[in-house]
Amino acid sequence: MFMGEYLHNIDQKGRVIVPSKFREELGEKFVVTRGLDQCLFCYPLHEWKILEEKLKKLPLTKKDARAFTRFFFSGAVECEIDKQGRINIPLTLRKYAGLEKECAIIGVSNRIEIWANDKWEEYVDTSEESFAEIAENLMDFDINF
Repeated sequence: MFMGEYLHNIDQKGRVIVPSKFREELGEKFVVTRGLDQCLFCYPLHEWKILEEKLKKLPLTKKDARAFTRFFFSGAVECEIDKQGRINIPLTLRKYAGLEKECAIIGVSNRIEIWANDKWEEYVDTSEESFAEIAENLMDFDINF
């Protein structure tokens, strides 16, 4: 399970260090794609395959299903961690997430997310205000804190 928050810089070539606590669970190869909220999602291959199977079941006749799968899969790339513990994020994904210098790399259960640090801080500030309300709404999903 991925958890925690780490700050790293992305270099001019688009390389960013993957926190050592995440490397083993990500595996030798993993998938990086466009995520929600203008961040990147990173999935170990076994998690990606589970997600892929679920998304294959979406009805092709639904416009939103087609749009989501196009957006999600067209941005996906398989990555490997180099000897320095870095990954190279393609320019299209860096542009999507606004990654220029400081990155927040966070663990979110079955995936990691890579955020431009300023966007992450803004998201946290905005979400903190409504955290109790969000938690209350999750009770509908049989999650109690």
